[in-house]
Amino acid sequence: MNQTVVKDIREIEHKQWRRESKLITRIMRDRYLLLMLIPGLVYFLIFKYIPMYGILIAFKNYSIFKGIADSPWVGFRYFIDFFQGPDAFKLITNTLLISFYRLFFGFPAPILLALAFNELRGKYFKRFSQTISFLPHFISSVVIVGLVVSFLSPETGIINTLLSKVFGIEPISFMTEPRYFRTIFTTMQIWKEIGWSSIIYLAALSGVNTELYEAAAMDGANRLRQTWHVSLPGLLPTIVILLILTIGNLMDVGASTIILMYNPAIYDTADVLSTYVYRRGLVGADYSFGAAVDLFNSAIGIILIVGANRLGKKLTDTSLW
Repeated sequence: MNQTVVKDIREIEHKQWRRESKLITRIMRDRYLLLMLIPGLVYFLIFKYIPMYGILIAFKNYSIFKGIADSPWVGFRYFIDFFQGPDAFKLITNTLLISFYRLFFGFPAPILLALAFNELRGKYFKRFSQTISFLPHFISSVVIVGLVVSFLSPETGIINTLLSKVFGIEPISFMTEPRYFRTIFTTMQIWKEIGWSSIIYLAALSGVNTELYEAAAMDGANRLRQTWHVSLPGLLPTIVILLILTIGNLMDVGASTIILMYNPAIYDTADVLSTYVYRRGLVGADYSFGAAVDLFNSAIGIILIVGANRLGKKLTDTSLW
């Protein structure tokens, strides 16, 4: 009996030694790749994980003189105040509407652009077109907003000039009309990011086997059919992954850009959760209330990305985890 026990212990120790040996072998083999991970891990540790301690502010009556630890607990008081306030429904509605505008119009745009680039046969024209589409991404949001405001100016803007001369329409003050804000913001975001976002789809298309296109052509498929039956299936895993990430970031609508664009005249449609946190939490120095609203915003984002991941895994067998 004792010999059997000793033998089992030795086998367990031997298996553990083999696992440790394989782990050390893998680490030594991939040591340079692991070293490349260190800057990214340090970045996330310093700027993402350590600041999470500040979440406590949402549950305390925070005072900058007492600090986070010594400020008194108030529980869910600020969450209750937010949902009982007059702005909660409007803010959530505006955030969701702008997010869905970006999802339904902004997400397919780079896919369509990548498919269009994939069909171009002129080498130099293709490169030129791609370069032109990438450029807005590298322009500051401040400059982009300035251009949009200039284009839409009721006095000298090119849009109002065209509407006046071609259609005889009186100048419209687009930037002070609430009903135009979502369309302007979504269009601007698409123009700025469509080229840059198409890069990953172009990379995925370059990995599609060219023999599939040749086989489809031999079967009589035209370019549209080849795109539908070869290119899109090749893009599907990439589309699903990026769609999950996009849904996870739905509540992050780009507060900095909105702040540059909006004014009190368009708060009814432009004011979202992130901008409200900025105005109430930072400008108004109500840090605990702002932290509570921002925590609610983040919690919705987590629920969305988990739900999208499960749905993607169920429907396409592709997911983040």
